[in-house]
Amino acid sequence: MPSDVRKLKELARKHRMRRALNHAQPSRSIFWKAFVLSIFNLALLLLAISCRTDSDSQSVRPRQLRDVPANRLAFSFQADVQPPQGLAGDEAKSLPAIQQDFDTRRKDEALLRTVASPDGQRALALYAIADEPTTTFRIDLYSSDGTFIRNVTPPTLAVVFQDSVVWSGDSTSIAFVGRKSAAAEATPTPLELEPEPALPSASETPTPAVLPAFAPLAVFSTEQVYMCDRDGYNLHPLTTRDGLIYFGLSWAPDSHALVALACKESEWDAREKEFKTPAGRPRLLTIDGQERLLDDQLAQAPPVWSPDSSKVATAFDVSIGIYDAASKAPTQARITLREQLLTASATFDEKSTGKKKAADPSNKNTAPTVPLGDLPISFNPVVRLEWPTPDKLYVETAYVSLRSELIKTFARWHLIALSPQAAVLKR
Repeated sequence: MPSDVRKLKELARKHRMRRALNHAQPSRSIFWKAFVLSIFNLALLLLAISCRTDSDSQSVRPRQLRDVPANRLAFSFQADVQPPQGLAGDEAKSLPAIQQDFDTRRKDEALLRTVASPDGQRALALYAIADEPTTTFRIDLYSSDGTFIRNVTPPTLAVVFQDSVVWSGDSTSIAFVGRKSAAAEATPTPLELEPEPALPSASETPTPAVLPAFAPLAVFSTEQVYMCDRDGYNLHPLTTRDGLIYFGLSWAPDSHALVALACKESEWDAREKEFKTPAGRPRLLTIDGQERLLDDQLAQAPPVWSPDSSKVATAFDVSIGIYDAASKAPTQARITLREQLLTASATFDEKSTGKKKAADPSNKNTAPTVPLGDLPISFNPVVRLEWPTPDKLYVETAYVSLRSELIKTFARWHLIALSPQAAVLKR
């Protein structure tokens, strides 16, 4: 009898365990499904982060040169090439229709040059007035047929640097460099006098109904960048760093920003005393007033844009600086050309003088070498850049001096061919 009771108890215990196991099975299945789903979602998240990181770090093969960061560019150098086609001259030119207006209607003012808009519809007249400094001028807006539209600059603003009066590529904006004029200097405030008593029959003094010719404008003691629209309105300073001198303005081809050089007054004066052309630090200026210093070294060559508006280049003696201008994570690169220019200049001098040095038979395939301290006459710094296509950057070297007039000798053009580095192409 006791054994039968034990068997019944054992059967009851197993039955309870089986029922408990059956109740737990669904919850265990749900747990495993949730676990697998969470692992799948985590994998998708990691994949998305990986893709975004690849895009941000330029880890995919670029489709065009604008997608290659400046510090991932490779280059090859070709010395003494023909100048780039369509090279703009330095001589001042004036539209005949506007020149005629000055000759007939504005004889007391001297037209210096005109700057036509890219769409050919309008032009800026740069002109001098007799009682103002010869280094400054004013700007008026004309239609291309010679019809006067309006004055652009007020008497309180003296415009400087004719080569820095520039239209945006889409002809919607104008930029130039100006400073406080002599007319803007502070004048003694007149004493306040008691008003004259009004006569009994006098009428009320009318309020002037004519608005001022120019809106109030902030002016500075050093040269700043100013900007207005194509109609000459909305004139305002784009830079407000009094104490810096801005020059060498250039618009991006897509009109999204400008690039300029800027230096301190003391740096400008020091180079002027040595008859050297101005040098400044390259700065990127957006049309909303933001400014980015591209390099802390003084550059001698006016900065230029790549035709796709993605990069900016300038020159420091015999090296070239290239900077990203349209990237959220900008980079920069420095191309040093000293050895290439020394070798090319030695060859150039040999050909120019007609002296053929005897070559060592064991070194027939080596280029001429230049002893240290014995620089070729034609070895000079980079003074100008031209960037006609994304992969071709032209470099002009020359001896330049500023005395009574600009002196420029030994001018030679060279070509820098740009391409992505091999590591970029392997991606």
